[in-house]
Amino acid sequence: MSAIPQYPVLWGDALDHYLGQGYYRMQQDLFTCQFLPVEGELYTVHWLRLVLPQVQFGAEQRRLFRLNQPFVVSIRPFQLTEEYEALYAHYRASTNFDAPSTIESFLFDGAKQNIFTTSIIEVRDGARLIAGGIFDSGRRTLAGIMNFYDPAYRRHSLGKYLMLLKIEYALSQQLDYYYPGYLVHDYPKFDYKLFACREATEVFDCVNRYWLPFSWPEVARQSAELMAGWQNEEADSDDLASAGD
Repeated sequence: MSAIPQYPVLWGDALDHYLGQGYYRMQQDLFTCQFLPVEGELYTVHWLRLVLPQVQFGAEQRRLFRLNQPFVVSIRPFQLTEEYEALYAHYRASTNFDAPSTIESFLFDGAKQNIFTTSIIEVRDGARLIAGGIFDSGRRTLAGIMNFYDPAYRRHSLGKYLMLLKIEYALSQQLDYYYPGYLVHDYPKFDYKLFACREATEVFDCVNRYWLPFSWPEVARQSAELMAGWQNEEADSDDLASAGD
């Protein structure tokens, strides 16, 4: 994992630039990584973005909009509240994701200032908050940071719905790119990030530093290249260690 120096404020153009280089928010900093260790196995990480002018919602996405039409959706600048924390705690208790214990620790970790321009999408069933989707805005980009929802509404696929709402908002603002984070080769837990529109999705080639149309063969190619590079580095490290004995 690598990170960039912390900024007092991360202006829109700067966030656009770093998202385009495969960086992403971690609390009040930006980071990137190419590998994810899981239960003793090493997997490769592949950063994604959607080219917003190319997004077209299909039948499955339109069905989800219809299913959730009775709910009230609002978007506002993010301010941490007890209501959000209570819903997040309820959501976290129902999942098997290794996630921070609170929204505060996820976004701030004790920091007193938010260097990002952060907003939240609220979804309510009447007055009851049932889902929240947090995102950061750049000048031409939007990055989806976290979603949480009431597990009693699981059949409504509120996590995917929030992703669609973020994209819909980004389209209304005539932005260029939506960044949902990464997926992991041969580890399908993150594949839901392809739900919105696979045809508009690009994957970042972190070795050659450019974006390519998403496909599983392209992800496999990048994964093989990353693993070969890692194995070569490990072999070089072993050789250096042996030379020092």
